[in-house]
Amino acid sequence: MPTINARSWESFDKKLKETREAAEISAGRNVDFLFRGVSDSTLKLETTLERAGYAGGSVSDYCELILRAKPQIETFTGKTWAIADFPKVQESLRNYENWTLHRFPEAALYSCLVHLRHHGFPSPLLDWTRSPYVACYFAFRSGVKPKEGEVSIHAFWEQSPRLRAVNKGEPEIRSIGPYVTTHRRHYLQQSDYTMCVAFADELCFAQHEDAFARADPNQEVRWKFNIPWTERLKVLKLLDSYNLNAFSLFASEESLMETMALRELKFRDTDFGHVNREG
Repeated sequence: MPTINARSWESFDKKLKETREAAEISAGRNVDFLFRGVSDSTLKLETTLERAGYAGGSVSDYCELILRAKPQIETFTGKTWAIADFPKVQESLRNYENWTLHRFPEAALYSCLVHLRHHGFPSPLLDWTRSPYVACYFAFRSGVKPKEGEVSIHAFWEQSPRLRAVNKGEPEIRSIGPYVTTHRRHYLQQSDYTMCVAFADELCFAQHEDAFARADPNQEVRWKFNIPWTERLKVLKLLDSYNLNAFSLFASEESLMETMALRELKFRDTDFGHVNREG
């Protein structure tokens, strides 16, 4: 994995442009990158399902769990998903060729998984964005200084599936695609998702880092850009001037408060403590 250290926001912007141009020259065409912002450069790329301690399980078992929870979720959210009965879902997920051809065989189930992912249910989907600036917002959003003082932006380029030659049991990453009817946050954040799986006797979840570790240029290519955390307020203020902030990305009352707090407490030149003492 190429790691690129940028000493400033401006340096990152320049290096990303150079990286994209080099990739397009290599491919002989325009290429689409996916981006993911990470608040600490020492952190791995992990799904929320992995963080919850459920790495390596079968895809069909996880989907069965979702279908058990589905009636209560639909009752309290008012959302409905016309997912096929579990035996049909299980059959489609256990067919590797079906997975290869359709990326995710059950469209309604994918819609449900994306919705749940945006609302905190442990998910095998690793969320990305098609905007490097949205990724930068999420990298710098946290006010907690990272261990080594840097945040990271990961850029992912998925090669053509026709070039794939994955051996049985090896982890493989697939982007599933942005075209899904789901929560509006998906479109506000220009989201896309990858899932890492390995197929032996059945389709099982695998870890993205293991797939990237194969370093096969015909499979998945990733770059990691490290940016100093000290650039945080400068970057967030710049992104806010583009109307890219918590409120524009989440459109909730809580995100409005987060955005206003940053503007009034951090972005203005006024010293709040000084004003408070004088007032």
